[in-house]
Amino acid sequence: MIRPLRLVPDNTSIRFMRGRFAGLITSAILSIASVVLFFYPGLNYSIDFEGGVVIEVRLAQAVDEGTVRAAFDDLRLGETKVQQFGSPQDLLVRLQRQPEGTDVRPAIQSMLAAKFPGSEIRRLDLVGARVSGELFRTGLLAVGLSFLGVLAYIWFRFDWQFGVGVVGTLLLDITKTIGFFAVTRIQFDLNSVAAIMLLIGYSVTDKIVVYDRIRENLRKDKSTPLRELIDKSINQTLGRTVATSMTVLLSIVPLAVIGGTEIRGFALAIIFGIVVGTSSSIFIASPILLFLGQKRLRPGLHQAPGKEAKPSRLDSAGAGAAR
Repeated sequence: MIRPLRLVPDNTSIRFMRGRFAGLITSAILSIASVVLFFYPGLNYSIDFEGGVVIEVRLAQAVDEGTVRAAFDDLRLGETKVQQFGSPQDLLVRLQRQPEGTDVRPAIQSMLAAKFPGSEIRRLDLVGARVSGELFRTGLLAVGLSFLGVLAYIWFRFDWQFGVGVVGTLLLDITKTIGFFAVTRIQFDLNSVAAIMLLIGYSVTDKIVVYDRIRENLRKDKSTPLRELIDKSINQTLGRTVATSMTVLLSIVPLAVIGGTEIRGFALAIIFGIVVGTSSSIFIASPILLFLGQKRLRPGLHQAPGKEAKPSRLDSAGAGAAR
């Protein structure tokens, strides 16, 4: 009885491919700028990658993590991360890297004795740049392996043009996300690597939906030019794409607003990545497919007289299904 709320009207006919050149050029400029920002001024690396001081503290009674963090901030020792582990009285405190020869133990012991009587330092270790460098390299390796997995999956399920389109667009999305970290100076830590991995999965899923509809229409419609067919496919999936993005944003925005300092950077990166990933599915991935597949995916419309067009994987799959 109540009409459902529709973010996108039915039967839209927006000609997205008219903006294919503007989309690709804008994306390329932003990605190049992001690469430059990655080297200068660079990312604001957290103690996860820069090294620092790790302190295990046992309190006499359970205290809110925010209260402990504020107490350490008063010491002006730089970035501080506080995490509870084990019992409520056990806290793991991580401080940023201190100048060579600096001994922070006396200052920390005095502060704990004054503000948290009965507490004790059970462990204090220095995390060097070597360990942090290994974490950074491992994070890059994880991102690289995810790209290879995505490429293999797309190549197996679709023609190679689809695989190149997805991986190329992902590279542009990730570089722009790195540029976002560089511009905003949000601390880049292990949570940031997790955000990038999550964005890869979300972006691939969104592009697969669009590409799958394009492949389906390629099998059904043998006469429509590829440019018009891509516009038709994007319009058919536009409602689903917008609804999915809005659903994810509704769950992430509260984390960015009231999630606290530990999670805010992660949430902001996800919000930026969703906006970039959704728009790139339309204005980047689809134009790349159009340029690469104009002759291969629509061979009948471009073959020379007297030559038989080589069938694509889509045509072979369609013929097999008909038999």
